Amino acid sequence: MTVADTARPKLARGVRLKFDETRDSWVLLAPERVLVLDAIAHSVVVLCDGERDVEEICELLHSDFEAPRKVIAHDVKGLLDDLIAKGYVAA
Repeated sequence: MTVADTARPKLARGVRLKFDETRDSWVLLAPERVLVLDAIAHSVVVLCDGERDVEEICELLHSDFEAPRKVIAHDVKGLLDDLIAKGYVAA
């Protein structure tokens, strides 16, 4: 399943984005789970506010990073699909 361009992803209920000083990195905290984010995943997750759709998120990232729009869209959708499957993000 691939998340739709019109979906408006947001953190799932009970999930928080937090900077973990011990790990020196951003993490997603969920009940009894922690997911450490790399810099790119963090860039995507902070844009998942339930207001922006996937298309807008890809466009913002395209303007921030020097990568083809098609590559960014593929990577963002892949990450979101994974986060949705694991219950960290709702779309």
